[in-house]
Amino acid sequence: MPKMPVSKLEPGMKLAKPVTAKNGMVMLGEGTELTDKWIERIQDMDITNIFVEGPPVQTVSRGEALDSLNERFARVDGKPYMNVIKKIIKAHIEGLYEQH
Repeated sequence: MPKMPVSKLEPGMKLAKPVTAKNGMVMLGEGTELTDKWIERIQDMDITNIFVEGPPVQTVSRGEALDSLNERFARVDGKPYMNVIKKIIKAHIEGLYEQH
């Protein structure tokens, strides 16, 4: 279920999680199919992102994600346990970008 910026919502998408107001009241329930009218109301509620049904959408390129991983682990490069963790995370990142 991707977390989608409200600016990229399109009619026909379905909510994977309810849309709630700032006070916690549910405004649109899980499974609601979005229409132009609902999208406009969500935008008026000053909400930035919502969860929609479907496969995750990657917001950064594979190369950027791997570069970021390398930067984060640069200070611990060569430490055996950290290399194992980095290898696991790298495999996960690469799996996110595989064609299904």
